[in-house]
Amino acid sequence: MAIGIFDSGLGGLTVVKEIKKRFPKVGIKYLGDTARVPYGTRSREVVQQFAVEDAKFLESLGVSEIIIACNTASALAFEQVKNAVSVPVYEVISAAKKQAETIGTRIGVIGTRGTIGSGAYGHVGIACPLLVPFIEEGELDSPALKVILQDYLK
Repeated sequence: MAIGIFDSGLGGLTVVKEIKKRFPKVGIKYLGDTARVPYGTRSREVVQQFAVEDAKFLESLGVSEIIIACNTASALAFEQVKNAVSVPVYEVISAAKKQAETIGTRIGVIGTRGTIGSGAYGHVGIACPLLVPFIEEGELDSPALKVILQDYLK
C-alpha cells in the first residue's frame, strides 16, 4: 500500500521529501493539481470540490491513507475530504501548529488568501498570492521575489 499526498501544485513535494526521509520504504502516490493551481484564490466551495476530487482520485489508486499537503485545502476542505473517502485523512496545519508549540515560539505564516482568511493558523497573517508562481516554478532566488517579499513584510 502507498500513502496518497495531494497539493494544488508542487509545494507538497516538501511533504513527500519529509515522509521519504522518515519512512524510506513507504510508497507514495503524489497528485500536484497543476491544472487548477492556485487553490488559494478560489471560493471555499470550489476548493472543497477540488480537494474531494483529488482525494477520491488517490483513493481509486488504492492508497491506504491521504495527506492533504495543501494549506488552503487543509483549512477549507479537511472535513469534506474526510467524509468523502474511506481511508484516514491528515492535513498539514495541525502538524505545523504542533511543531510551533514544540519549539515554544511564535511563527510567521505566509499563505494564500484562502489559508490566511480561514483563520486556521490564528488571528494574525497576511495573504501573499504573488508568491505562488515563484514557489511553483522553484524561482526562490529571483530578484523580483525578494522585492515582493520585502513589500509583504513591511
